[in-house]
Amino acid sequence: MPDHAVPPTPPVPLSALLARDDLGLRQIAGPMDAGTVIHWAHTSEMADPYPYLLGGELLLSAGVHVPEAAGTGTYFDDYVGRIVAAGGAALGFGLAPVHDTVPRALVEACDAHGLPLLEVPPRTTFSGVARAVWQLMAQARLAELRRVAEAQQSLAAAAARPDPVRAVLRQLAQRVGGHAVLYGPEGTRVAAAGRAADPAAGRALAALAAVVRPTGPGTPTSATDTAGDTRLAAYALGAGHGFVLGVAAPQHRSGDHTVASVAAVLLSLLTGEHQSGSGAARSSALVRLLLGAEPPTVAPLLGAETWLVVHAAPGTPPCDPVAASALGAALGSPLVDLGRDVVRVLVPADRVPDAQPGWTLGVSDPVPAGEWTVADTQAARALARARATRTPLHRHGTHRPALAELVPGDAARAHAHALLAPLTGTLADTLRTWLSLHGSWDRTAVALSVHRNTVRQRIARCAALLEADLDDADVRMELWFALRHAEASGSGQ
Repeated sequence: MPDHAVPPTPPVPLSALLARDDLGLRQIAGPMDAGTVIHWAHTSEMADPYPYLLGGELLLSAGVHVPEAAGTGTYFDDYVGRIVAAGGAALGFGLAPVHDTVPRALVEACDAHGLPLLEVPPRTTFSGVARAVWQLMAQARLAELRRVAEAQQSLAAAAARPDPVRAVLRQLAQRVGGHAVLYGPEGTRVAAAGRAADPAAGRALAALAAVVRPTGPGTPTSATDTAGDTRLAAYALGAGHGFVLGVAAPQHRSGDHTVASVAAVLLSLLTGEHQSGSGAARSSALVRLLLGAEPPTVAPLLGAETWLVVHAAPGTPPCDPVAASALGAALGSPLVDLGRDVVRVLVPADRVPDAQPGWTLGVSDPVPAGEWTVADTQAARALARARATRTPLHRHGTHRPALAELVPGDAARAHAHALLAPLTGTLADTLRTWLSLHGSWDRTAVALSVHRNTVRQRIARCAALLEADLDDADVRMELWFALRHAEASGSGQ
């Protein structure tokens, strides 16, 4: 049978269609193979349907094209032979309105050519059969999407385990039901997991890995092949050090390529860290921090003197581990902290973050390592403002008043502490956000993730504690000045 193009939608087992009681289909000829699948249903009354078939169809016909003397010649043999040559998966023959029974010569021809023949009862319309096929395909597609999503999550979790490379390979082998191998730059097997492929398939997989190993411009990044009944695939890992992921599976499902591609991305990150030593440096920095070292002393291990903190909220929470890693890569930093609603990324200050599709970002001022906590607070407030103003990215201090720099810092901070002393941290944060959003109740509620009535109550409480008229522009200006200097001093107000 020729290699016909078929759609990416998972095929439907013919047995599933035969099991539909509402259709009443019955197979009366051809092989009873549980592995027979169909990719779509097509109706044709052409005597030669070959030009109109793409392969994988359940061809439906009421026999309108059949001449009266068809049973005594080679008509049905030629007809079925053309369907098989076109890659048709099965033939459904309707008993109405032309024929009361399926022609015996057609049954014999389908048996001879190995084409499943289904009898379609008079009560079942061809459109009903086609609708059932699409319903089964939609169910299969949904199940496949769920399988891929679960595989992505399990692969991401595996990458965070103590032995991440082998953990990712084990999870990949389990998800595709086969064998996964990591080849080193010289073609050696660095690690493997899953059911071992037979020797011939193993040699073929190693040869396929050599095809994608970088040798110069034009080298493919992935390749596929078969060895007997085993499907082979190889993926060049993106770190550029010559590592290759090989996968051998006894069957191929439409989502397997996506699952293997996710594993290849994770292994690219892991092998890249191994080669560059950056992963070891980050581990050293973490251990030193846990053992009591100050941030400025461990920052050199991370490769920068000044830093930005970025807070990012996904368009559709909760945060996804793979998406969070991709965000860190886009911002130029592997230092990613995944939370349920917000991802925090520590970025070297020489890499200026840009807006990222699907994310809302808040960016701090550049700070030395000793002021990471201050920058974290700034990024949180910048993200709140970005959410409230519905902008994809907001940088802290974008609207810093120039006049504030004319006042000596110590005097400004002392004034701020005295003026804001009656306020708790929650009230001060609410007042700061409310003033920054020009007194908008709704936008402040969005920024703080509270009800607008809660904002009103808090602002009224601030006015009472400060004994100030917050409708007065001069009062607002003075409070804004104080809040900014209290923030810069890290007073917690």
